[in-house]
Amino acid sequence: MIFRIFDGKMSNHAIDIYFFTMSPPSRSVLLLMKTLGLKTNIKTINILNGEQFKPEFIKVNPLHTIPTINDDGFILSESNAILKYLVDQYGKDDKLFPKDNKKGAIVNQMLNFGTSTLLPRFAATHFALMMGGTVDEQDKEKLKEAFDYLNNFLKESKWLAGENMTVADIAIHSTLGNIVAAGIYDLQSYPNLWQWFERTKNALSQFGYEEIMQAGSDAFGHVFKTKVNA
Repeated sequence: MIFRIFDGKMSNHAIDIYFFTMSPPSRSVLLLMKTLGLKTNIKTINILNGEQFKPEFIKVNPLHTIPTINDDGFILSESNAILKYLVDQYGKDDKLFPKDNKKGAIVNQMLNFGTSTLLPRFAATHFALMMGGTVDEQDKEKLKEAFDYLNNFLKESKWLAGENMTVADIAIHSTLGNIVAAGIYDLQSYPNLWQWFERTKNALSQFGYEEIMQAGSDAFGHVFKTKVNA
């Protein structure tokens, strides 16, 4: 299978991860940690209850964002930075985040697309509905545009950033998982994107996909549908 080459440089300690299950960036980091075979100490921060503003967490991360990791005193936030650090530090090789400048730049490009384009467009269309508002048609079209981009890109490639799965696939899949669970948009109408979504799911199944990625997406879907229907 694709990840047998990644057994990690097994750390003798557990890495703290400040995590919230409904958060796509949180799930992408935790699933990567499991893929690399790392020991984890999960510290749940319920952002719906404002736990990210508690003084004890602000001492760890003054920006009060999740995910955040504490690797034996080395504290790091921002999911894209964490993903790269974990591969560089613990990956047996660099296939999940290539050291080659051009290949690595493509991974960064897709990660930045995920955090600066896909995630904000997801938030603009779904959080408004969760708060009882309406969604601007322009915001709907912008999200569909993001789906079109990914669908067209995947005409030429099985993965988002090269010939192998990378952390970009894990990160973008995580956001799309929330979108699928919410049920407003049908990703199956984007055939290349949907095939990739299922391919990624299958590749990650042996590393805790169901209990990390699927469970978190389902939790978001439940909250979303409950609030919208109310």
